Amino acid sequence: MRGVNKVMLIGNLGKDPHVDYLEGNIGVAKFPLATTETYKDRNGKLVSQTEWHTVVLWRGLADLAAKYLHKGSLIYLEGRLRTRSWEDKEGNKKFATEVVGDNLIMLDKRNDGSQSSADIDDDFSTNSEEGGPLPEPDENLPF
Repeated sequence: MRGVNKVMLIGNLGKDPHVDYLEGNIGVAKFPLATTETYKDRNGKLVSQTEWHTVVLWRGLADLAAKYLHKGSLIYLEGRLRTRSWEDKEGNKKFATEVVGDNLIMLDKRNDGSQSSADIDDDFSTNSEEGGPLPEPDENLPF
């Protein structure tokens, strides 16, 4: 039986993306993404719980992040979990779990001076695996 490793997140960037370029001019972007759930406790008081995720984007998505994303940007992200391990200077084994993004939709409201998502799609291939543009954000989403 095959497994499924699928993550879907809507959240805000905690920092501007940090973008590096590897050999062959391959871009890789990394940034923290905050997702917040709000619920009512037993007493009816609203409680917010925020989770932080480390996001990694490659190639065209890294270029898109470098050009258009910034701290506070609201995005929808699809991807998969990846866990890496390494040894620190003292020889202790360290682990990090990251979300490797495959698909990204920018959800911020458009400002007067900003580009439309159609203009952005012309600049970049925003789906790292399929190479095609992303669908337009649907403002009628239930979340």
